[in-house]
Amino acid sequence: MMNTKKLAMAALLTALAIVIPFAVFFKVIIPPFSATLGSHVPMFIAMLLGPEVAIMAGLGSALGFFLNLGPLIGARAFMHVFVGLAGSKLIRKGMSFGKVSVITAPLHGLLEVLVVMPFIEFNAYNLLIITGVGTILHHYADAFISYVIINILQKSPAANFIKLTNEKSHSHI
Repeated sequence: MMNTKKLAMAALLTALAIVIPFAVFFKVIIPPFSATLGSHVPMFIAMLLGPEVAIMAGLGSALGFFLNLGPLIGARAFMHVFVGLAGSKLIRKGMSFGKVSVITAPLHGLLEVLVVMPFIEFNAYNLLIITGVGTILHHYADAFISYVIINILQKSPAANFIKLTNEKSHSHI
């Protein structure tokens, strides 16, 4: 069960995930790949708050991209549910944010390749390099942005992830 502060943060991260596709103008589009800088940040922050928060942020991301860029991009963004869920479970087991970012990157790339595969003419370069490697690089860029934001937020008693996740050390950040 979520406490009020965690529930409010879950709602804010979900809202942010919905709004980012509409508000961020720095987008890279190389069909079938697209990247919106910062779109994974709500997912990464939500990982620290638990699986239920990660799932909600992932669903928000899918909705935002579906509404702004259509069903295929929305389906790709839906993979944030699974990446966030996996990451949150690893963090719950005590793994650091950095390690989780590295471990979930290939999963993220693979899931997006699998989503795109039925909808484009098979082309190993477009699937594996443009979509797979592009997603992994985008994942790392947003992980770095998230790491910076998380460390700034850690200084605020209102957004202290250590207290919200009931952890006794800073090992997961």
